[in-house]
Amino acid sequence: MVELALPKNSKVGKGKTWHKPEGVKNLREFHVYRWNPDDGKTPQTDTYYIDQDDCGPMVLDALIKIKNEIDPTLTFRRSCREGICGSCSMNVDGTNTLACTKGTAEVKGPVKIYPLPHMPVVKDLIPDLTNFYAQHASVEPWLQTKTPEPQSEWLQSHEDREQLDGLYECILCACCSTSCPSYWWNSDRYLGPAVLLQSYRWLVDSRDEATGERLDNLEDPFRLYRCHTIMNCAKACPKGLNPAKAIANIKKMMIERQL
Repeated sequence: MVELALPKNSKVGKGKTWHKPEGVKNLREFHVYRWNPDDGKTPQTDTYYIDQDDCGPMVLDALIKIKNEIDPTLTFRRSCREGICGSCSMNVDGTNTLACTKGTAEVKGPVKIYPLPHMPVVKDLIPDLTNFYAQHASVEPWLQTKTPEPQSEWLQSHEDREQLDGLYECILCACCSTSCPSYWWNSDRYLGPAVLLQSYRWLVDSRDEATGERLDNLEDPFRLYRCHTIMNCAKACPKGLNPAKAIANIKKMMIERQL
């Protein structure tokens, strides 16, 4: 008989329920994933209660209030609070998103907050993005040219510049990649939607002169071709981008250069 075992720390238990304030009319309940690698315990979800009339409207506002006023041990990433840096990406109510742009009013019932799925967890809501950033570096995301550098600037037509729309806006929050089943199972070899979108951003840049080398780098059964157009990436992207379309265009470029 086949014996199946859950991965380590995949079973999440019920944690501590913090004090519920009395006499609050607009009270909101938050279930937050907690895991500390130093205490030897399995992950758990702690329950917190927030007075929404004394808190900002976004999920990140609630997390900051919890950390500042209730539980200073809660750990998460955040920076700009404007949906630009991608630091506060996490899973809220079952969807990968940015905590700074996700309103608590958008969630019905208790607000359930977890780290990005299928990623090693450093602590609490902080995923380990080491592999993700290494994959990004592997596609050499910078302008590469062979012609002598012009005295003023690399000129680009309005039409060529428009080719970058829907690509340059990516903030590398990893919401798309961690929503992709192919990336869940093959993240050691498959680059994932975020990195491939970044790769296409340079492939389609009219100023770049390393198209052949970039395509050679992607010519692999896993690095590019694990995408099965499930479209979870486009649904999860908080910036409204479509990584699946970018990946399809890369595959098209692969075919065209063989004709």
